[in-house]
Amino acid sequence: MTVNQSLFDQSPAYQPLAARMRPMQLDDVLGQEHLLGPGKPLGQAIASSSLHSMILWGPPGVGKTTIARLIAELCDVHFESISAVLSGVKEIRAAVEIARQHRSTGKTLLFVDEVHRFNKSQQDAFLPFVEDGTVIFVGATTENPSFELNNALLSRARVYKLRGIADEALAKLLERALHAESGLADRKLKADQDVLLTLARAAQGDGRRALNLLEVAADLAEDNEITTAAIEEALGGDFRRFDKGGDIFYEQISALHKAVRGSSPDAALYWFARMLDGGCDPMYIARRLVRMASEDIGNADPRAITLTLDAWQVQERLGSPEGDLALAQAVIYLAVAAKSNAVYQAHGLAKTAVSEFGSLEVPMHIRNAPTSMMKDMGYGAEYQYAHDHEDAFVPGESYVPEPLANSTFYEPVDRGMEIQIGEKLARLRAANQQSDFQRYHPEKPGC
Repeated sequence: MTVNQSLFDQSPAYQPLAARMRPMQLDDVLGQEHLLGPGKPLGQAIASSSLHSMILWGPPGVGKTTIARLIAELCDVHFESISAVLSGVKEIRAAVEIARQHRSTGKTLLFVDEVHRFNKSQQDAFLPFVEDGTVIFVGATTENPSFELNNALLSRARVYKLRGIADEALAKLLERALHAESGLADRKLKADQDVLLTLARAAQGDGRRALNLLEVAADLAEDNEITTAAIEEALGGDFRRFDKGGDIFYEQISALHKAVRGSSPDAALYWFARMLDGGCDPMYIARRLVRMASEDIGNADPRAITLTLDAWQVQERLGSPEGDLALAQAVIYLAVAAKSNAVYQAHGLAKTAVSEFGSLEVPMHIRNAPTSMMKDMGYGAEYQYAHDHEDAFVPGESYVPEPLANSTFYEPVDRGMEIQIGEKLARLRAANQQSDFQRYHPEKPGC
């Protein structure tokens, strides 16, 4: 089914190439086959006109607005659109009032672009009208809905995750734009596949950006041919996608962290380079490397945290490129170092114990006694100075409140330096157990 072009015409004035090439049918929407293909959830809902409120979540230029408009056209419902960038509660009420006026003749799809930009109270304003069916709510966002949208709104809408468009699909889109009547056919332009693929890669999965770049390159073409030189001029710099606070940022730092944890120095170095290339603050990466050194390496190789702090200092003192190289050294070291999350786990267990047992008092024998009154009250009584004993260890001595006397938080792994740490702890804990046994069974010398 082909959509009425008038639904997409915002103005009789000249439109950019991206607007002229907007898909007029679902089959032309690129890269979202997992949602719109045969038997897929959103495609089935549209085909059967079983509309429901939804959140379209995905990177820029992948078809969120187009899909919303196609849903309205194909399911024969009234379409209203507002942008959270330009709108407030007043515009929300106006759109809802229009929807009320259409209730007698049919449903209204209310499309809210950049919905994550609405604050929590503005998002709440939609709830009654979604609940009573006044509107079919369709929100578009580039940010993770679970972080940016109210739980109440999320519970009333289904989230669909859109994907970035593959380079090959973008190259085909660009070729189609060169020859389409609504595109650049009248200019009789030529471009090699390699040239189109270069443009596609520069667009980083964004269809709108790909078409915008093609339009600029077309204006710079010589003798009706788009060349590599024209593309370089059209790009005018770096077009790799990286947002310094959104999903892509956290996806890439997550990839770096997991590559380090997985002992893959090449992958870790790649994600490190990607983040720097995209404009990430090297100091942020330095801080995260220190975290990795504690969380994933810990006492299996205590040198890791020292190396990461040194790399941070080099970055702080010298900046790029010297600091970048120091951070790269730290990334590789962390990736190849022996791994242990025993400290991370122990810290979590200790925090849980604090939460569960509350404010337990410090045992009397390990309290400080700086005054004679405190000594008379028993502060520090029976405390044994560890250095007066063999191996600086007092068998059976407890340094925690009684309810936690048998608790074990730290369990070294059998890797790196924690092998030796584990062997020592095993000896000490065994000595403690034997001392406890003799304390409670004095008639038996031990076992």
